[in-house]
Formats: sequence, structure tokens, C-alpha cells
Amino acid sequence: MSGQPEYLNLSFFAPRYWPTWMGLGALRLIHLLPYNFQLAIGRVLGRIFRILVKRREKIARRNLELCFPELTTAEREKLLGQHFEALGMSLIEGAMSWWGSDSKIQSLAEVTGLEHVSQVLESGKSVVLLTGHLTSIELSGHILGCYINIGAMYRPMKNKLMDKIIKEARSRRLSPLFQRDDIRTMVRALKSGHAIWYGFDQNYGKQHSVFVPFFGIPAATITTTSRFAKMGDAAVIPYFPFRTNSGRYLIEVQPPLENFPSGNLKEDALRLNTILEEAILRRPEQYLWIHRRFKTRPEGTNPVY
Repeated sequence: MSGQPEYLNLSFFAPRYWPTWMGLGALRLIHLLPYNFQLAIGRVLGRIFRILVKRREKIARRNLELCFPELTTAEREKLLGQHFEALGMSLIEGAMSWWGSDSKIQSLAEVTGLEHVSQVLESGKSVVLLTGHLTSIELSGHILGCYINIGAMYRPMKNKLMDKIIKEARSRRLSPLFQRDDIRTMVRALKSGHAIWYGFDQNYGKQHSVFVPFFGIPAATITTTSRFAKMGDAAVIPYFPFRTNSGRYLIEVQPPLENFPSGNLKEDALRLNTILEEAILRRPEQYLWIHRRFKTRPEGTNPVY
């Protein structure tokens, strides 16, 4: 049938996708509730998630030990609990982003610094809109897409049904939308004067990475931000989304980085890690600590997980 969503393909009604459909149905129902109730349910879901995924809990606890050695064990455990609540709320925020109206979502958020993006684009240059994996990242893309035209790189999900649904939702607000390894499309979009969302802060192995400190721990940090900026003649503009204590959202867009790229990939990577650290310290529970950020180690050093 012409125009029908890709996820209505009959193959997605196979038994292996039934749990996914049930989960989506539950999220759809939760999405109909008042916003404060949605977030409260999200916190409960995060606590349940913590019980079910002990391996991820162990990874997050280890990351907090490495990055916040100055905290007591009790303080880190409290932060760990808050982190899983933030993860649960991020699931609710994802549903808000997929099914919520622009006006409703805009009413929940304050965005500052958008003029930095507009000024660069009006000058004829493109923008690498750089951020880290904070838990409100999905919703922040929707919010920014209400104000400016942005594209994004994404990593396909293993669950093909979820991948189709999320990709379709994102494509309504983000263009171009392309896979993480599609470097040609990224560079072509930048050369065409687009603003492209890019998250640089996950562990992608040693290839195209350098080891620079992240919270004092040597971390394999990808150097493609510098390469994209150079190849696409783009300004790099960091932005970070925060969920505030009131349950509203604050998205802060910073000024373009000066003298970036500098010509020194290691110095550039360290600079970006430092900027991200400063953002994380404002809301440490909202960073993606369940990711094995320090999985790749320098030669001759022991594993940390």
C-alpha cells in the first residue's frame, strides 16, 4: 500500500517481535498520561531496568568508580540509582519524541544559543552540531529540529522493528538522516551547507582514535570531529541537553569553537573531552554510564571492566 509506514511490513508481525509490539503499546498508553505521571513511571521503569540488567549496572558502577574516585561509595551508589532513573525517563522521552506534537514538546523546553547556529549557516558555512550521549539526547534532537533544519548520523539498532520505527520518527524532523559509517554523505551534507548532529563520545576502538584523558582516564577518543570540520569546511558548535529538577528541559547551544580543528588531532580530542566533562558535571546522573567508555585500552595496560 503506497505511503504506509515501513514497520507495517508483515515480517514484523512474527512472534519474535511480539514483545516489542507489547512494549510499544505500553509506551503509547503511558504517552497519553499527564507529563508528570509519565516521568514518574519512567523513574520506576529505570529501577526495574537496573534489576534486570545486572551487567549494565556493573559497567555503570565501574565507570563511576573510575570517573568520581573522590566520592564515597554511598555517594556513588546514590548517583548510580539516579542514573538508572534517568535512563527510565529517557525511554519516556523517546516516546514523547516519536509521538508527541511539536507544540507540546516546545512548551517543555528552553533553548539558548541558537543564534550561533543561525549566524554560521547564514555566513555560508556548515555546522557540526556536537554533543555527548546524555539521556535526553533523543528528545533534544526533536526540540532542535523544531527551530532549525538539521541532519544526523545514527547507528542502526539490532531490533529491526525498533530501528524502522525510530528511523521513521527521526526522519520527520531530521534531514539528511544517514548511518554512522556513511562518511561520504556526512561530508557531502556539510559541503552543501547543512547543520549535522554528531555524537563523538562513544568507544569505537583504536582505528581513527587517540588516547586522551576523560575524567583523568585514558580513553580512545575518535578524531573524526576534526576530520569532518576540515573536509566539510564546518564550524563545530557544541550543545548539551539537560533535564532540570522541575522536569523541564534546557538545551544550551555554545558558541563555535575557535581554532578548530587546530591541526593537532590529540589536542582537539582532549579539548572536546574537556568540554563534555564540564557538561556532565552539571548533571552527572544524566550521562550514559552504562556504555563501556574505557573498553579500548592503551597498549600494555590492563582491562578496567
